[in-house]
Amino acid sequence: MNTENKFVKNHLPCTTCGSRDALCVNADTSTKCFSCGEFVKAGGNNSTPTIKTTPTTTPLTHLSQGGMFATLTDRSISQATAEKYGVKVMFDANAELSQHLYPYYNNNELTAHKIRYVKDKRFSTEGNFKGTGLFGQHLFKEGGKYLTIVEGECDAMSAYELLGSKWAVVSIKRGAKSAVKDIKESLEYVESFDNVVLCFDKDKQGQESAEEVAKILKPNKCKLVTLPEGFKDPNDMLRKKKYEEFTRSWWDAQVFTPSGIVRVSEKKEQFLVRDKKSSVPYPWEGLNKKLMGLRQGELVTLTGGTGLGKSSVTRELEHWLINKTNDNVGIIALEEDWRRTVDGILSIEANARLYIDEVREGYTNTELKTMYDEVFSTDRVFLHAHFGTNDIEDIFSKLRYLIVGCDCKWVVVDHLHMLVSSMTEGDERRAIDNIMTRLRSLVEETGAGIILVSHLRRVQGDKGHEQGISVSLSHLRGSNAIAQLSDCVIALERDQQSDDELQARTTKLRVLKSRYTGNTGEATALIYDTDSGRLTEYSDYELLNNKKEEDTIPF
Repeated sequence: MNTENKFVKNHLPCTTCGSRDALCVNADTSTKCFSCGEFVKAGGNNSTPTIKTTPTTTPLTHLSQGGMFATLTDRSISQATAEKYGVKVMFDANAELSQHLYPYYNNNELTAHKIRYVKDKRFSTEGNFKGTGLFGQHLFKEGGKYLTIVEGECDAMSAYELLGSKWAVVSIKRGAKSAVKDIKESLEYVESFDNVVLCFDKDKQGQESAEEVAKILKPNKCKLVTLPEGFKDPNDMLRKKKYEEFTRSWWDAQVFTPSGIVRVSEKKEQFLVRDKKSSVPYPWEGLNKKLMGLRQGELVTLTGGTGLGKSSVTRELEHWLINKTNDNVGIIALEEDWRRTVDGILSIEANARLYIDEVREGYTNTELKTMYDEVFSTDRVFLHAHFGTNDIEDIFSKLRYLIVGCDCKWVVVDHLHMLVSSMTEGDERRAIDNIMTRLRSLVEETGAGIILVSHLRRVQGDKGHEQGISVSLSHLRGSNAIAQLSDCVIALERDQQSDDELQARTTKLRVLKSRYTGNTGEATALIYDTDSGRLTEYSDYELLNNKKEEDTIPF
C-alpha cells in the first residue's frame, strides 16, 4: 500500500450513517467509513466503493456498529453467504481484515456477537448470550427436511456454500466440549427437522462430541458425516473447493446406531466395575424394605381406586424428591393447573392444606414467599403448564424435553388414562400398549426415573376398591402392558367406607411387582392427617401421637 493511502486518523464519527467510530482519514485527506462504505476522495468527490456494504442496524456496542459485509477472504467464504448469516467484518488501519463479527439471536432479536480476531485466531464476546439459539438458527424455520450442525461459525457458512445454499446449516456456540449443552438448549428446534446431520471436526474431540449429541436425539433421526481423508472440517474443504466431495460425504452420512453386539469374553473388566443406578430412599421405611429405594432408570407405576389417596401419595413423593435430592424434577399433571400442583407441594412443606382458602388466609404473603423460595428457588423443578392440552404427541415431546432438555432425573406423570383419552384410537388396551411401550423406551434411552399414576378397573362382586379390597395386577385398568413394562407397581388400598374413623383414613401400600428385588406384598400403612394434609407411616404416627396398643388398627 502506498504511503498516501495509509490511514492517519481512525475511529472518527461518520455523518452519513451516524456511526461513532467507523470513519478513517487517509494521508491524502480522502475518507472511508467502514460501517456504511461511504468513500470520499480528496477534494470531496464521492466514489462508489468496490465492495458492497450494508450498515449495522442493531447496535450493541461501538464494536458492532463498525462492521460491514464483505468476503471473508481468510476463510474463502463469499460475501453473499456472510450476508445470509449476518456476519460482518472489521478492518485495521492498513485496510486489512482484522475481525469477524458473528451475530447471535434471542427470539429473532440480535443480542450478542462472538468476535474472531483474524491474526491470532482468538475470540471475544459482546452482548448477552443468555437465551440465544445456535448460530444461524434464526435463519431456518422449524420443521424442515434436513438440518446440518457443525462445530463453528465459519464451518456453518462453509457447509452452506458447499451444499449449494439449499439446506439449513447451523453451528454450536461453545465448541465441541459443550456440544451436548448447546443442543439441549435448542432441542425442540433441532428435533423439529426430519433429519439431523452432524458434521463435526474430524478429530477425537469432534467425533466423540458428535456421538454424545446423537445419543440425546431421537433414534434413527441423527446421521454422522465422515469427511474424506486429509480434511479436518467443512471450511478446509471449501478453501480447497471440494464441493462434490463434501456433498457426497454429506449424502453418505450414516444413521447413528449405538453398537449392540459385544464379545462377552472382552467385557470382564466392565463387568467387575458395574455402574450403580442413582437412587433415593422412599419416604416410608416399609417400602424401602420391599424395594430398596427409588431408582433412576426405572418406571414405577402407582395405582389405586378413585378417591383412595393417589394424589396425596404423589405429592409426598414430589416434595420428597425435591427436598431430599439435588436432582431436577419434572411434573406433568394432566388434570390440574400448575398452580394447584404448586399448592399441593407447598402444603407438604407447610404441613397445612394451603389449597384450602381458609387455611391459606392464615399465612402472610411474606411467609408464603419465604416458603416458595425454600422449595423452588433452586430452579430444579419444572412443570407442564398447559392444562387442557393433552395431545399425545405434544405430551411426549414435553416429557422428553423435561428429561433431556431440562435434565430432569425424575418425572411424575399424573395420570396414564388422561394420555389414553387424548388418543384417537378407540381400543383402550391398544392405546395403553402404545403409551407404555413409549414410556419404557424413554426410560431405557435416557436413564430417568418415571413415576406413573394409573387407575384401577372396576371389580365385580360385593366389595369395591373404596371398601379396601386387596389389589392384584389383574385389577390394573386396560392392559397387561402396565404390569409387564413397569419395573415396579405399587397399589393403594383403603376402606374409606369404614365406620372406624382411623381406619377410613389409613391407606395400605401393597407392592404388586418389583423387578429389582422380587419382594411383593403389603409394605406399610399411611395415616392421613385431616389437619395437616400429610401422610405419616403408621409406626411413626403411633409414636407421634402416643397411641395405645388397644387403639391400633386391627390388621
